[in-house]
Amino acid sequence: MVLYICEEDLIKFAKNQFHMSETAELKLGKSIYHLPILKGTENEKAIDIEKLREQTGFITLDSGFKNTGATKSAITFLDGEKGILKYRGYPIEQLADQSTFLEVAYLLIYGNLPTKAQIDEFHHQISRHTLVHEDMKKFFDGFPSKSHPMGQLSSLVCSLSSFYPESLNPHQTPEELDLTIIKLLGKMATIVSWIYKKSLGHPVIYPQNKYDYVTNFLYMTFGQRTEEVHIDPVLVSAMNKLLILHADHEQNCSTSTVRIVGSSDCNLYASISAGISALWGPLHGGANQSVIEMLEKIRNDGGDVDKWVLKAKDKNDPFRLMGFGHRVYKNFDPRAKIIKKACDDILSKLGIKDPVLEIAKKLEEVALSDAYFIEKKLYPNVDFYSGIIYRALGFPTEMFTVLFALGRLPGWIAQWKEMREQEEPIGRPRQIYIGENTRDYIPMHKR
Repeated sequence: MVLYICEEDLIKFAKNQFHMSETAELKLGKSIYHLPILKGTENEKAIDIEKLREQTGFITLDSGFKNTGATKSAITFLDGEKGILKYRGYPIEQLADQSTFLEVAYLLIYGNLPTKAQIDEFHHQISRHTLVHEDMKKFFDGFPSKSHPMGQLSSLVCSLSSFYPESLNPHQTPEELDLTIIKLLGKMATIVSWIYKKSLGHPVIYPQNKYDYVTNFLYMTFGQRTEEVHIDPVLVSAMNKLLILHADHEQNCSTSTVRIVGSSDCNLYASISAGISALWGPLHGGANQSVIEMLEKIRNDGGDVDKWVLKAKDKNDPFRLMGFGHRVYKNFDPRAKIIKKACDDILSKLGIKDPVLEIAKKLEEVALSDAYFIEKKLYPNVDFYSGIIYRALGFPTEMFTVLFALGRLPGWIAQWKEMREQEEPIGRPRQIYIGENTRDYIPMHKR
């Protein structure tokens, strides 16, 4: 039974909207080439160099792919200059304020907001697949006691392909693919909660299908086997917002990894596992962990915020504030404005007295009022506030990136699915070779 809207019509619409409006002229020696200029639905412009090497023998060099569009996508739009982020055309502010994580997951993966019947069926199907195979519990016994949670998560997600070998078929029917997606969404929350429980040496908690997706995750994470646990709605609301804000962010490092791995006809579980590994890096998903580590460093030094602010202003000092400013958003991070209120609600609700969080609040006051920070656009970003919330909830810093991965899962799935439906070719970047010229081999006894 096919439960969900096929994205084929949406992709056709996007392709029609992504049209050629003019051409760019490229002069190489005496030859002139005309390259198509494409314009997206938000007036983004691109020079189409898809046939450049074929026509000219040249390639382009763009280290880090900062100016290279690798795909045409209808999923997420962001404008860093204006601080705009939209999922499938819906502003992130509206989704974070009015939607739920599961509804946003449906939107990202299937292209439209679900009806009441569709979201109920979506939740029902996911709740039927929240349990993981009991043999997976044995994996935890094999991990060293100090193994990083992200290494565990990447391994466990990849192992799902072994438990569900039907997912290895690159030509799954829509019904089979839907089931693979449902299984991953259902089991991811269980796996993440078990990683947390095992880090404490606590017995794992099995899911309760009477709860919604986020409440169920918090129950498995903070619940006890011997008693009924009340999950505060303020915590559920904050976690929903955090997961929604992290659900997708266009063609970032981990998303591009998922797409390029998937382009080899690699199964969904292994492709997502690769994305988890990419997210693990401190320059990507580990930023909110770095925020807390920075705050703890300031506390251990005596907690003098003014001293560290002066160090941050000193261009000759290697110290840099973590969680301030953003590589993409040049004026403000729209996600930070949303999560700041949730952060304030959490701290007020829990009444936590934590010197690290007190330092965070002082830094926030400085960043929002100090002329230096305002001029440099060093505003608190989503990583700053999410790190504070996760710490307030009691998560160890090593779990922060795992929670990021839980939120990013729907975006990864949507990007992988779109890449398949658009029948994109296998990813194969080019290079400029700068090594040695041809050299004759010298036998070992003559070297």
